[in-house]
Amino acid sequence: MKKTKIACCLFILAVFALLVTVSSSTAEEIGKLTGREFAQLVRGGVLYDNWFEELGVKIDKTHPSYPAVGQKKGAATWRCKECHGWDYKGKAGAYSTGSHYTGITGIRSYANQKPEQIIKVLKDNTHAFGSMILDKELEALAIFVAYGQVDVDLYINRDTRKGIGDPASGGRIYLSTCIKCHGEDGKEINFKDEKNPEYIGTVANKNPWESLHKIRWGHPGAQMISLFFLTLKDQLDVLSFCQTLPDK
Repeated sequence: MKKTKIACCLFILAVFALLVTVSSSTAEEIGKLTGREFAQLVRGGVLYDNWFEELGVKIDKTHPSYPAVGQKKGAATWRCKECHGWDYKGKAGAYSTGSHYTGITGIRSYANQKPEQIIKVLKDNTHAFGSMILDKELEALAIFVAYGQVDVDLYINRDTRKGIGDPASGGRIYLSTCIKCHGEDGKEINFKDEKNPEYIGTVANKNPWESLHKIRWGHPGAQMISLFFLTLKDQLDVLSFCQTLPDK
């Protein structure tokens, strides 16, 4: 029993140390950004989610590079997350199977790369964003890819889908910030319809990677604020609290 307790304590300490180390490393890179670049970083996170919704662009065709194995059509195929995933790992992550599978790799290899190089990739023939998105928006997206993503497998259990945050701490943040729009129980906004309701608790438990992304960056075309001004630990705490909210 004592050995088990000791092992658990060591694990918790290791996770805490990892959080501090990763957060410090990320903070160091972000600290190099100018005020404008920091704003671009946050905007880039929203654009990664759904750039055409955020920019008010109408798309009625399927992306020319969307693979035949994919099950989506039309505008959805132009979303960055649709191929690269909410966990940024593409075919190696949550989209390794299921209706979102495309066989495309994620963006993890571009973390901490120069945004200028990432912009070239976004403009290449595969992505074909050069004629679709203005340069300033491409810059924001590139800065996010370079400095905004994290290895979510360090913080969300791939099997249980549970985050490692502290729900009590997250509750204090949620109930003083998010409650105004989402309500105390997270059911003030129904993301779908009455027949098939979807609330914060629904998404947080079903797709915690999506929830964490939106907690950190906000939601496209909406007034939802980004909690990126908080620490990564705080953001994870909010996710864990959201996972305690009702899903129906």
